[in-house]
Amino acid sequence: MPQPQGIGGIFDRVADTYDAVGVPWFSPIAAGLVDELAIEPGERVLDIGCGRGAALRPIALAVGPGGRAVGIDLAPRMVELTASDLADLPQVEVLVGDAQAPDFAPESFDVVAASLVLFFMPDPASALRAWAELVAPDGRIGVTTFGAQDERWRAVDEVFVPYLPPAMLDARTSGRSGPFATDAGMEELFAGAGITQVRTVTRQVEAVLRDAEHLLAFTWSHGQRAMWEAVPPDARDDVREQVVALATELTTDGRIALGQQVRYTLGRAPTAS
Repeated sequence: MPQPQGIGGIFDRVADTYDAVGVPWFSPIAAGLVDELAIEPGERVLDIGCGRGAALRPIALAVGPGGRAVGIDLAPRMVELTASDLADLPQVEVLVGDAQAPDFAPESFDVVAASLVLFFMPDPASALRAWAELVAPDGRIGVTTFGAQDERWRAVDEVFVPYLPPAMLDARTSGRSGPFATDAGMEELFAGAGITQVRTVTRQVEAVLRDAEHLLAFTWSHGQRAMWEAVPPDARDDVREQVVALATELTTDGRIALGQQVRYTLGRAPTAS
């Protein structure tokens, strides 16, 4: 049977291991976003690209039983597993949905959150405009993207570069140039979508891994799986050996600790005229 294609197919294939290989990563990043959005009891919140619920669970706990927490994801397996994980919270609804153009009425939510999602959009500016339309006047919008990357982590990523198609080398996605490269670039995207009171917060997160095998499992467990799948099968052993060699070099005090700056871009929908 052919594998599902595109970004939805990748995340369908990682759904069972996503954020589940013993590396706290998506959860602390998402927790920072929920914290910065200051979600209150009774609010209606949309989590775009909800994955396995890293943001959706704390959102649901923040809105409480009188609120509404809706998560959408393009990958049906993600939705299936996350709905099961959060079945204890009646205020939660998890749906298959397209982040580029979510199918909700305008002003349906008080808050829209999207953690590590916007850079996957084929047209980030139009996606952000669509998201802003879903927020009630003076409601909040927040996204996370990557800031400065640990050079040691970049060395691991660059092992894959010779095998990647042009779309995966897009500087927009890598964050080395374009709007995703700077705070100002992200703030301009927000302003272009009509979002006001735009601000940026940065936090540092760290992925801590036991050894080379743990690093390999982590790279297969999330969106980086797309890089592995771009490597021809007969070249994967060589890539694996290169990653293991790098991991050995990066091991200090019996662990591998790779840092990443995370950018939180936040703002408000325009007030009603």
